[in-house]
Amino acid sequence: MAVDLRLEEEHEALRRTVEDFAQREVAPVIGELYEREEFPYKLVAQMGEMGLFGLPFPEEYGGMGGDYFALCLALEELARVDSSVAITLEAGVSLGAMPIYRFGNDKQKQQWLPSLCAGEALGAFGLTEPDGGSDAGATRTLAKLDGDEWVINGSKSFITNSGTDITRLVTVTAVTDFEPGSKRREISAIIVPAGTPGFTVEKKYSKVGWNCSDTHGLAFNDVRVPAENLLGERGRGYAQFLSILDEGRVAIAAIGTGLAQGCVDECVRYAGERVAFGKTIGTYQAIQFKIAEMQARVYTSRLAYYAAAAKMLRGESFKSEAAIAKLVSSNAAMDNARDATQIFGGYGFMNEYPVGRFYRDAKILEIGEGTSEVQKMIIARGLGL
Repeated sequence: MAVDLRLEEEHEALRRTVEDFAQREVAPVIGELYEREEFPYKLVAQMGEMGLFGLPFPEEYGGMGGDYFALCLALEELARVDSSVAITLEAGVSLGAMPIYRFGNDKQKQQWLPSLCAGEALGAFGLTEPDGGSDAGATRTLAKLDGDEWVINGSKSFITNSGTDITRLVTVTAVTDFEPGSKRREISAIIVPAGTPGFTVEKKYSKVGWNCSDTHGLAFNDVRVPAENLLGERGRGYAQFLSILDEGRVAIAAIGTGLAQGCVDECVRYAGERVAFGKTIGTYQAIQFKIAEMQARVYTSRLAYYAAAAKMLRGESFKSEAAIAKLVSSNAAMDNARDATQIFGGYGFMNEYPVGRFYRDAKILEIGEGTSEVQKMIIARGLGL
């Protein structure tokens, strides 16, 4: 059987549609929004109208009836122009809505998914804690059952989409069995609606990049929610979110690929315009070779996330492939952003040029949703080491 990497007609049509949206709607405005560190509400609403937030969800919940690979294609095209917009979509779908879809009961799905799929509301994923980082299983946030309510105390860090005007819920991991002296740690997932008394969204972070993305720390002080807000099986919260992260890493790999491709796009254009020593710089072999290496990284990165997504859609184990895709794509994004900045010279250091944003945005791809070191651990374990 021949290997065919061409996109199916529906996927190619989606890719072209999002490419056009990114170039026509995102590119003209994102520079100023980025400079002001302003959340792109209008762009989010437009993506909602296009159905992008509902891409991988069934039509019965207001989704588009597509698949996760369709989401990845959309993310790549958005990230070719700006990663803040891309990560807003990625987090809204894979971290906000997907846990509800994967693990929620019928009532929870009916309550939350229609507005999340429409992009009218955003959900967030409360996993990381101030002292947690890569050791996400060392959860300190506590949730105690008091009658028919959970009482939650603790804090979370670096939570995307957690403080916007349209954020409606945060799904929080918390220790739900903490008997003194017990070695057993039961971590469960609980839905906390925005505005619940005792639930505080802290001041937004001052970040190196992703300036149009919404990111906050969260505090929970005797937050009370109904016992029925438990998401999935009690004690399975951490395992649930590990599976969510496997999917998310494929999506992040698509963003890394898009950023790396955006660097190539900008450099090809600039190399044909910029004149040095009487010639356009694209005629010099030094520049040609650098851009050629950049394109090779993009090609490899795209193949890696396509392969991981293919195994995911076939229902096969894809943990190692997702880790490989994220590792390769984040390296490609960082390397290409550095090379693009070098090609642009002094202009590459200016925020008015896209490559300046790309450089600032690339680094977090080696950290978020599992550091590069964590990806290497996963890959090594997959080899039996």
